[in-house]
Amino acid sequence: MLESIRNAFTLPDLRRKIVFTIMILIVYRAAAQIPVPGVDAARLQEFLSSGEDGSTIIRFLNLLSGGALARLSVMAMGVYPYITASIIMQLVTPLIPQLQELSKEGEQGRNKITMYTYWLAIPLSLLQGYGQIIFIRSQIPGILTEFGFGIAPLTTLATLISMTAGTMIAIWLGELITEQGIGNGVSIIIFGGIVASMPAQIGGFVSGGEWGNLALFIVITIFTIAVIAFVQEGQRRIPVQYGKRVRGTKVYGGQSSHIPLKVNSAGMIPLIFAQSIMIFPGAVASYFTLSETPFIANIASGVVTYFSPDPRAFPYWIMYFLMVVGFTYFYTDVIFKQQNLADNLQRQGGFIPGMRPGKRTESYLNSVLQRITLAGALMLGFVAILPWIVNIIPGVSQSGSSTQALLVTSTGLLIVVGVVLDTMKQLEAQLLMRHYEGFIS
Repeated sequence: MLESIRNAFTLPDLRRKIVFTIMILIVYRAAAQIPVPGVDAARLQEFLSSGEDGSTIIRFLNLLSGGALARLSVMAMGVYPYITASIIMQLVTPLIPQLQELSKEGEQGRNKITMYTYWLAIPLSLLQGYGQIIFIRSQIPGILTEFGFGIAPLTTLATLISMTAGTMIAIWLGELITEQGIGNGVSIIIFGGIVASMPAQIGGFVSGGEWGNLALFIVITIFTIAVIAFVQEGQRRIPVQYGKRVRGTKVYGGQSSHIPLKVNSAGMIPLIFAQSIMIFPGAVASYFTLSETPFIANIASGVVTYFSPDPRAFPYWIMYFLMVVGFTYFYTDVIFKQQNLADNLQRQGGFIPGMRPGKRTESYLNSVLQRITLAGALMLGFVAILPWIVNIIPGVSQSGSSTQALLVTSTGLLIVVGVVLDTMKQLEAQLLMRHYEGFIS
């Protein structure tokens, strides 16, 4: 692998792509240090490390923003509104005939859908920015005094516009990486924020003298990376045969190939879905915890407690696990139906040996996908509840630094491993084009 890295840097065009990607990440990390006007960044940092109610939700949003929310910067939402818009477009495309037709028009149709996704990301950014700041203010009083259309409308509008602009700039930087750098740009942006936060997480163990927990963290991290990489790369290859066709004096087809069905076709999307739904009741209930009516305040406090990832909240983690497994099957089914494998195979003159083309082939592929998705769904569920599993191990500290680091080992590691594998494959393809041995044997 070291030899492959050296070869990658000796090739001028590959070196340029790698350096360009690093420079864009530096630009993004620099922009992530610019806070919105009037924010008390020190108070926010103190709250995130305190382990108070609501801090876990903000830490999760901070993870998706690539670490920018920790300073409530103009990049505080990161590329998450674009991810939400992409998920919405993927879900509604099979339901809206016009979008379904566009998805079948090749590159031009996909470009139009991408444009609609950008447009949808703008109102989502405005809504998320407003809701995000309102929620943070409810958890940390006084962190941003001049916000609210009834208090300072112009300042509020300027803050929301700057945060929306920050999101669109982050998306633009990600697109630059995709076009001129290495890897998927949006994923690289999130990856850079997660990796940048890891030294601080490890420093929390060292400063607290938690050497045993640090060793445990490293072992669990290595084990989790191995499991994620094994499942992410796992696939079931369905053999495909193409019939021979005679045109004039030439014979076409007759080759054998395969359809690679991935064990985990959903990626990290089920985790985001499940965690977003799980934190929503607690986020809404947190507005009513200070109600002057004791009955409402008690109910709100109970909801916040029940829907917070406390290691003692056994029902929360069981529900979280089941939701991740369910969303894995749901999203995999959505992706599979969008691909129309059976119809495309039939149009190209291909068939699965022993299976009639059309509905029979579709049913067979669907049954195989449902079986192999079980392993991917259980892996994602395991990754989701990893912080709870580690915290119930006797002797593990319940300190804030431990909890934060363990959160990185779950959702964060899934993102990191996925991005690294995808980037390595792209580098491998570039090297193999130039007759070099790649990263992955």
